[in-house]
Amino acid sequence: MNYKINLSKPDITAKEIKAVTEVLKTSSLSLGKKYKEFEKISSAFVKVKHAIAVNSGTSGLHLIIRALGIKEGDEVITTPFSFIASSNCILYERAKPVFVDIDEKTFNIDVSKIEQKITPKTKAILAVDVFSQPADWDELKTIAQKHNLFLIEDSAEALGSEYKRKKCGSFGDAAIFAFYPNKQITTGEGGIILTNNDNIAEFCRSSSNQGRKIEDGKWLEHIRLGYNYRLDEMSCALGVVQVKRIKEILKKRKRVAEIYNKKLKQIKGLETPYIKEGNNLSWFVYVIKLENDLAHKRDDIIKEMAKKGIQCGNYFQTIHLQPFYKESFGFKEGDFPVAENISQRTIALPFYANLKEKDIDFIVKSLKQIIEK
Repeated sequence: MNYKINLSKPDITAKEIKAVTEVLKTSSLSLGKKYKEFEKISSAFVKVKHAIAVNSGTSGLHLIIRALGIKEGDEVITTPFSFIASSNCILYERAKPVFVDIDEKTFNIDVSKIEQKITPKTKAILAVDVFSQPADWDELKTIAQKHNLFLIEDSAEALGSEYKRKKCGSFGDAAIFAFYPNKQITTGEGGIILTNNDNIAEFCRSSSNQGRKIEDGKWLEHIRLGYNYRLDEMSCALGVVQVKRIKEILKKRKRVAEIYNKKLKQIKGLETPYIKEGNNLSWFVYVIKLENDLAHKRDDIIKEMAKKGIQCGNYFQTIHLQPFYKESFGFKEGDFPVAENISQRTIALPFYANLKEKDIDFIVKSLKQIIEK
């Protein structure tokens, strides 16, 4: 349907349009100057040594799994409350995702429950900064080091978020951002791998470009199994401008979140987003949590909002209860009760940098009327 207010919109200006158009006037539409510039500006923003641009965050996670040598029979501990790519990337290499339930407030993996899931087959922890809320990286690092595990950071939703004043994307052995149009910045489709490890960087860069040798390699010489996971020059040009505007964009998103926080206080039966002390959110989405006695009405609320022209989302459905995972691994309701409970109570409201206050007023008024009814 045609919504009056969409769930998300990218923040695109004349600067981005000009940058993409300028690339189209050249003969270099792939692996050109903007590709290198985008990587350089991204690594500088996060303050890591290497950034490798790829065609999606999912591709980035897949390459990290391969770079770490994770293979069939290995296990990777991760969260069931996330976009499905964070566990699919493990399956691509025939390893097994081992889910750990989440923290009720942050929605991130519950670090207190991780060690009981570690076995001799465990090779890594893949933690997610859910809804731009940084995970507990100090504790995750301690556990990983104690058990000699790799630490992977899925920061697809947290570009610009900070954990104890340090940028997300800089905590794991390797990390990714994603740039789908609903993210803080966009390249259309696209993602980027971040790491301080030279070997991981070399492997990922080569593997993303058909397995070619990076330094002094011949164009048709391939030294390993690779993929076409490259990000095109037009997308990189768009990304360069978006990163240069990142402070402006994040400031606008924070303003929208603060308006929501203030206006939603008048509605009984819901909670506004929780921010853990020491965390600074870059605001990927704005997700409210209904009280338990309203959980059974969540889907009806979303449908009623749609009738008013307001697009909302049920972020997230738990991964372990997706049909493919239930069929493949035998997961059932009750396996991860906290994640399942949160999944039934969350609603993502329309959220983007240029959302107008009058539209927020309409959203809040409509939500209040529907809940009270």
